[in-house]
Amino acid sequence: MRKSIISVKDLVKSYGDFTAVKSISFEVYEGEIFGLLGPNGAGKSTTLEVIETLREKTSGTIIVDDMNLDDQPAAIKKIIGVQLQSSGFYPGLNLLELIHLFAGLYNKKVDPIELLKKVNLEDKARCKSKELSGGQRQRFSIATTLINQPKIIFLDEPTTGLDPQARRNLWDLIRDIRDSGTTVIITTHYMDEAEQLCDRIAIMDEGKIIKLDSPDRMIDELLESGFERPKEVKAANLEDVFIQLTGKDLRDE
Repeated sequence: MRKSIISVKDLVKSYGDFTAVKSISFEVYEGEIFGLLGPNGAGKSTTLEVIETLREKTSGTIIVDDMNLDDQPAAIKKIIGVQLQSSGFYPGLNLLELIHLFAGLYNKKVDPIELLKKVNLEDKARCKSKELSGGQRQRFSIATTLINQPKIIFLDEPTTGLDPQARRNLWDLIRDIRDSGTTVIITTHYMDEAEQLCDRIAIMDEGKIIKLDSPDRMIDELLESGFERPKEVKAANLEDVFIQLTGKDLRDE
């Protein structure tokens, strides 16, 4: 039986008369990539911000690695890493200096070059964050979430705005993080990304979870209902063509 590392039960988050999250329950298993998907305004960001201790819940119970959010929020902060969709770094510091800064905040010792190697940025160690390409900034942002050696990391739309090579490279990085034993929770509006990366997915709409299962089982269930695409599905897509023609190597500038 797989161990639950996050357990959410009857979570409610209200803002005055508006209820953004309506009594949802789900579990995230240790060592999986879990996707929380939904249209804008579905409540997914609010849900994650509550789990990340960034926002107070209205009611419900959240257990993270056997710790109750109500009783041990500081302890939970020590075992999670959070990468936001838009990350800001001190513009005057280079990557090495930024890593030392974050390590000091976490009171952790870290080898900056080894950390940068994990995200293929060791050659940019002396560069400032503003000198990085979009893909490089996203990889560095993810690197900062690993400084405190977290058991769980949260990634908010990590590939938004990236070119196909950078996007696929980031997919590989996310899989490597999962394979190293870290649980990954991701939000994305790219359904192909969720299908490729996630072990399980929860789909939210209007503050409720309307489906939770693996991508394969969700697709199989839809097909069994008689669904047919209006266009024949091919074994490759246009992004595959693009990468095959232009190469899989990163084009970071």
